[in-house]
Amino acid sequence: MSDFSRIMAFTKRFRDERIFSTRMYIMLPILLLFIPGMAWGFSDPDIVLPGGHQPENAMEVLFYASLGVVFGATMCAVLLSYDSVSRERASGVLELRLSQPMPRTHQAIAMILGSWQAILIPTWFLLFISVLLVRYRMGDWPSFTDMFVYFISTSLILLWYVLFTILASSYTREQGTAISFGVGLWFLFTFLWALVTTMVAYASGVSIGQENDAAWVMLEGGLDLLSPNGVYHHLLETRLPQIDRGIAAWQIWSMAFAWTVLPAWLFIRRMEKILP
Repeated sequence: MSDFSRIMAFTKRFRDERIFSTRMYIMLPILLLFIPGMAWGFSDPDIVLPGGHQPENAMEVLFYASLGVVFGATMCAVLLSYDSVSRERASGVLELRLSQPMPRTHQAIAMILGSWQAILIPTWFLLFISVLLVRYRMGDWPSFTDMFVYFISTSLILLWYVLFTILASSYTREQGTAISFGVGLWFLFTFLWALVTTMVAYASGVSIGQENDAAWVMLEGGLDLLSPNGVYHHLLETRLPQIDRGIAAWQIWSMAFAWTVLPAWLFIRRMEKILP
């Protein structure tokens, strides 16, 4: 069996353990509520958003509905991945796996892919349903490029949260510590990052919350590059020409690459040195 076949076999086993777990059955209603539910709500032809704005096309609706991914799917990614290493380490399974002839690097890659696919598959399925709901309610299809960016961006943010969580899991022996770190990091980027932006703006003498102030827009856009949620929104905004926060596309994709490669490299290095 080739190295690639071994990685894929281990990935499938790891993915199936999680995608058919009790945890997933509990989280599916949450995903249904947040992803297709928000798409249904924002695609209402009579909806009026704050400021009197109404979504004009399918991609704009999907952009607003992406809040369901940020609040629901990312949390599910954390809850599915927090014990990827710590549970096996505590039970002794990790010691058995690492003693196998399969290189640790390949096992680490399979862990990443398996945990990622476990949340990605149901999320992509619900995203597809969301697109159909938007088409049904608005009579408008997003373009192929819009859908490509939407699905790829969503897969990236899920990967980032999986990487953060399994990296934390590899450094702890207790599952409680791993889930605390994952949820804490999720809480920071989802709720507290706006406070960080406000504090930086105050220290810089920039008017806070003034959407017509170019300095505030630039500051907010720049700091969002340091947050996975912010990069996710930046990626989606590349398909909305009416939104311009002064951040070039190459900067956005470069930060997306960094958020992907750096934690993945750290986790692989950690698995090469970990002592069961």
